[in-house]
Amino acid sequence: MAVDFRFIVIGRGMMGAAAAKYLARQTDGVAVIGPDEPDDRKAHQGVFASHYDEGRITRTIDPDRNWALLANRSIDRYGEIARDSGIDFYREVGCVVVAPTGGDYLEKTRQAAVSLGVETSLLDEQGLKAAFPFFAFPDGGAGVFEARGAGHISPRKLVKAQSLLAEKAGATIIRDHVVSIRSEGGSAVVETSDGLSHRAEKVLLAAGGFSIAENLLPQPVAMTVYARTVTLFEVSDADAARLAAMPSLILRAPGIDIYLLPPIRYPDGKFYLKIGGDPDDLALRDDTEMRAWFKTGGRDTVRAHLKRIVEGLVPDMVPLSISTAACVVSHTESGYPMIGYSSSPEIAVLTGCAGTSAKSSDEIGRLGAELLLSGRIGEQGYSTDFTPQFR
Repeated sequence: MAVDFRFIVIGRGMMGAAAAKYLARQTDGVAVIGPDEPDDRKAHQGVFASHYDEGRITRTIDPDRNWALLANRSIDRYGEIARDSGIDFYREVGCVVVAPTGGDYLEKTRQAAVSLGVETSLLDEQGLKAAFPFFAFPDGGAGVFEARGAGHISPRKLVKAQSLLAEKAGATIIRDHVVSIRSEGGSAVVETSDGLSHRAEKVLLAAGGFSIAENLLPQPVAMTVYARTVTLFEVSDADAARLAAMPSLILRAPGIDIYLLPPIRYPDGKFYLKIGGDPDDLALRDDTEMRAWFKTGGRDTVRAHLKRIVEGLVPDMVPLSISTAACVVSHTESGYPMIGYSSSPEIAVLTGCAGTSAKSSDEIGRLGAELLLSGRIGEQGYSTDFTPQFR
């Protein structure tokens, strides 16, 4: 039976847009299906994505070498992506990981960086105070600081850049969302919310948390989707200038497990300092719960928790306003993205962000493209093969 496309990528987020770009650069007949960001979240009836934001931490430093390598390879290509798309999405302000002295978290983080040839500085408690005087860290901590090749990206602009490059390479962009996928006669049939059907030789499902929705896979992926509440502190232009040297931060301490980004200018022209790190988990069981969650502003309990942390961590900052936003993270059983085929030889998956894949999305997308083009992921230097798990 004739097909409309050779490959269809379902999901135009950070992973999906990257996969579409790499596929289109190597073959004809590529489409990527995914909606634009909704103008009005509360009135929106379709799916959502977590990249509707201006700040995500990017860094190689990670206690897990596989995640460090995924990030390092992606970061190496940021310059090329920005140059070829004309979209500036990255700020190199550095990143510091702070945790209690004596644990293995910082040592594993440092060792992973060393194994990849990434330069870092190890800072004791006094070194942290001297390097970052605007932070009031909890006592008894130390830090690993990566000054180069680290900072923050705009996920919104990165998706725009990757989508543009995919289109420039010949990919067809279909601005809709998929409601079902099925294998039929040796190919895959994809139906969108507007009632249209598209047939392809292979389909790559890269729908983020919405990959757990019904009617997309022969068997559901073994993945848990959690609601997350991020909190945004509006800062004055004077505070933004005073905190201009602030790096991105990951902080682990008793009762605290957060990430924090320095003041970033958002589309409304204002500067916001962003923090995330829910103290507890709220699981979302299906796409209906996810849609409802994205229409909220997040949880007030998380806002209060993160407000207390910021007041202690950045004591000299006086926010002009405090707001929250809802997003989700997707956790797999392996702790890594799932990149592989379902029980159908026509339907593959590329999903599972673990709350840490934005910075690594270009490399994860490249691996997804390789899967469809070659039928498997070749030896890449990772200690995992990213095999998907299904329920």
